[in-house]
Amino acid sequence: MDLTLEQLRTLSAVLDTGTFEGAAHALNVTPSAVSQRIKAMENDVGRLLVVRTRPAQPTESGRAVMRLARQVELLQRDTAAELNPDSSVLTRIPVVVNADSLATWFLEAVAGLESVVLEISTDDQAHSVDLLRDGAVMAAVTSVEEPVQGCWSTPIGGMTYRATATPEYVGRWMNEGVTKAALERAPVIVFNRKDALQNDYLIARGVDPSAVPRHFVPASSDFLRAVELGMGWGMLPDEQAADAVARGDLVRLGGGSAIRVPLYWQQWALESAALKSLATAVAAGAPGRGRRGAL
Repeated sequence: MDLTLEQLRTLSAVLDTGTFEGAAHALNVTPSAVSQRIKAMENDVGRLLVVRTRPAQPTESGRAVMRLARQVELLQRDTAAELNPDSSVLTRIPVVVNADSLATWFLEAVAGLESVVLEISTDDQAHSVDLLRDGAVMAAVTSVEEPVQGCWSTPIGGMTYRATATPEYVGRWMNEGVTKAALERAPVIVFNRKDALQNDYLIARGVDPSAVPRHFVPASSDFLRAVELGMGWGMLPDEQAADAVARGDLVRLGGGSAIRVPLYWQQWALESAALKSLATAVAAGAPGRGRRGAL
C-alpha cells in the first residue's frame, strides 16, 4: 500500500463533507479528480473504501484508512506548530464525551486550551468507544477501560449517580417508602435506550425494568429539568444534583444508594503535542480521581 498525502486528504474530505462534490469544493478540485483519487486508493488497497451514498459512508476498510488519514493530518499540524510556534493555525481534534460529563465538568476542563479546536460529539459513556474504533474521533471520555486497538486508555476518575426525585414526587408515588411495589408503578426518566443506569438500580431491587413506565429525555440539562418538574425519578450525578439536593428541591431515594461509573480517557496512541495538551486538561478537570495533573 503506497497512499499519498493527497489521497488521504481527499478521503478525509469526502467523509467530512459527505459527498464527492463537497470534497471537491473543499479541496478546490473537480468532482472527477476526487473520484479518480478515491478509485486509485481503492485499487491500491484492493478493497472498497467508500460507499457511494448520501452522505458517503466508509466501509470497514475505509474506516482503517480514515484513521490513518486523521493521524497523518494531526501529526502534520503538530509539526507545523513546532516549526512555526508563532503560527495561529489551530489543530482540530474530534472527541466524543458522554452527555453528563459535557454538562458538568468537561467544558470547564478544556476551556483554557488555546492550541486546539474541538469537534465534540456525545454518546453514552459505555458506547463512545464505537466512534473511536471507527476512526470518527481521536479521543473519548468513556466508561470502557479496555483500550481500543491503537489507543491508550487512562483512568481519569468517575461520576457517582444516585436515584433522585422531588419531595412531591416521592410523596405521591412512594409515600410508604421506596419499595419494590412503588418502583414498579412509579414513572422513571431515562436518557435514551442505551442508558442502563436506571435499569441497574431497578434490577438491584428486584424490579423488572421492562414493566416500569418511563419517559425518554435525551439531553442532560433537560433530563435534570424533567426530574425537577416531577415527571419521574432518575439517576443524577452528584456534580449535577448537589445544589438542588442541598436546597431541598430534590431528594435521594432509598437513602442515596449510589452507582459509581468510572471514567477513562482513551486516545490514539500517538506522540502528539495537541493530544497531550488536551489529555492533560481533561485529567486535571475530571471528577473523582481527576484534578491530578498530566496523563
